Amino acid sequence: MMQNPIQILKESFAAWSYVLDAAHNGIIIIDRHGVIVGCNEAARRIFKEGAVSLSTGGLFSDLSKTGWRDVKNILETGQPQIGKRINLRQSAIIVNRTPIVINGQIEGVVSIFQDISEYENIITELKSYQELHRRLEAIIESSYDGLYITDGKAKTLLVNSAYERITGISRNNLIGRNMKDLVKEKLYDHSVTLEVLKSKRSVTIMQHIKGGKEVIVTGAPIFDADGEISMVVTNVRDITELNQLRTQLEETRRLSSRYHQSILEQEELEHFLGEMVVKSTSMVQVVRKAIKVAKVDASVMITGESGVGKSMLARFIHDMSARRENPFVTINCGAIPESLIESELFGYEKGAFTGALPGGKAGLVEIGNKGTVFLDEIGELSANLQVKLLNVLENKIFTHVGGTKPVAVDIRIIAATNKNLDELVSKGLFREDLYYRVNVLPIHIPPLRERRDDIPALVTRIVSKINQKHKTNKRLDPSVLESLRKFNYPGNVRELINLVERMFTMSEDEYICLMDIPVPDDLREPFMNPREAEDGTLPLKNALAGWEAQLIKEAIRRHKTIAESAKALRLHPTTLWRKMLKYSIK
Repeated sequence: MMQNPIQILKESFAAWSYVLDAAHNGIIIIDRHGVIVGCNEAARRIFKEGAVSLSTGGLFSDLSKTGWRDVKNILETGQPQIGKRINLRQSAIIVNRTPIVINGQIEGVVSIFQDISEYENIITELKSYQELHRRLEAIIESSYDGLYITDGKAKTLLVNSAYERITGISRNNLIGRNMKDLVKEKLYDHSVTLEVLKSKRSVTIMQHIKGGKEVIVTGAPIFDADGEISMVVTNVRDITELNQLRTQLEETRRLSSRYHQSILEQEELEHFLGEMVVKSTSMVQVVRKAIKVAKVDASVMITGESGVGKSMLARFIHDMSARRENPFVTINCGAIPESLIESELFGYEKGAFTGALPGGKAGLVEIGNKGTVFLDEIGELSANLQVKLLNVLENKIFTHVGGTKPVAVDIRIIAATNKNLDELVSKGLFREDLYYRVNVLPIHIPPLRERRDDIPALVTRIVSKINQKHKTNKRLDPSVLESLRKFNYPGNVRELINLVERMFTMSEDEYICLMDIPVPDDLREPFMNPREAEDGTLPLKNALAGWEAQLIKEAIRRHKTIAESAKALRLHPTTLWRKMLKYSIK
């Protein structure tokens, strides 16, 4: 005779009750009718604070209505429920429920309850300690002054990056070493740490570091609960830097005015032309050549008038080259004072000149190692710097200002100029040998007036950038784009940007038309479209008439009525009416 499944559950639980009561997790067995067949001691402990006590024979739905819904779902579907989180008073519980199958039938559900509150408290506390440690590390590393920390026996525990910068000594050579040994090795003339351990109070001294550096150091003791020194914290400040501040400030002021103008022009181009515009045949040829040039690791010379986009093309070549993951360093040879350009390019050793940083400084050529160095306005380089640059190109080495040790570099030079270098070479102002070294792969960017097909795309890009910047939605009349194509733009792209910005300022409506073009009287001719005489000349009378007719047409299109159009043109309505009849304007 087949035994009752419920009885089987009860007897099985009873047989294992001692084992189950020893389990850390709570266990409840429920039959298919929702009756609690058995529960262990851990389960009774978890539910002891509830409104209904947990006991064998009771209904599980009385204990947890939400839990009973989950149990019923398992009884119906046979699908276990794993890892459900429930909050029981002050405890966080993870519940795993599994169906009990006897003779192919689901006869009940076993629920296992695990209290994870302690684990979550430990995790929260650990995260708090980790965050505290991270903040302390950040504070120590962000300190401008150097920090040097030892234990109570003078063993080095911590050195921050400012200490490395001030002293020129790597923390790898200090951490774990005893200060007594460092003094014996004459790395320091004497130690404030040892003075603090001896006197058990804060001490300030002048300290001389191997290599000639002089610093002011203050050591402070930290005591443990027994009153013994557990650590010594030393603050280090480079007084050499304090003495140099005035000189550096003066140099910075002289440099800033030159840099400011250069940076403004660079930022203006980058802001409005984040990507190159290539529509004209001539620019397509330039870009195709640049792509070929980028694949070859040789020097490049970019020529063209001011404002045509030489720096953008240089960056494009770098980004297309195998060096794209390495630095791209730009220096404007004409924007830096003669007295500073050598140290900016090639760096200097400590003590190279008055105002030099105590640890020396890497030059832009060195910073660009493995990458590309872009020398804009290379024609402005002095004869002395031309020699050093030639040495870099031929031998891949140079020396710091004030130094004697050769420094090896692996760089690609891209130069640019708006001058005629052939003429400078013939006049003896530019070295012929350097010219041939930097002019291996020449690229010429034509002026904007020779690639007018680029102008509409450039204008569209500029308009989009300005609309985005000012949160506007202004649009250009097609006639404006056509008119903008006719101007010569002596200042090239920079002048086009300036002109479009002024159009936005002049325009009061969202639709920009010919009336909004802010062209001076002596430059209006390229924007007019009058009929030329048979001999190809353009009489002044015809030119003025053509321009006047265009203005009237635009005013009527925009303002619709004669009165409003006359007001915009600052004419009497009768005068406007006569001119409309004269030019057959409806």
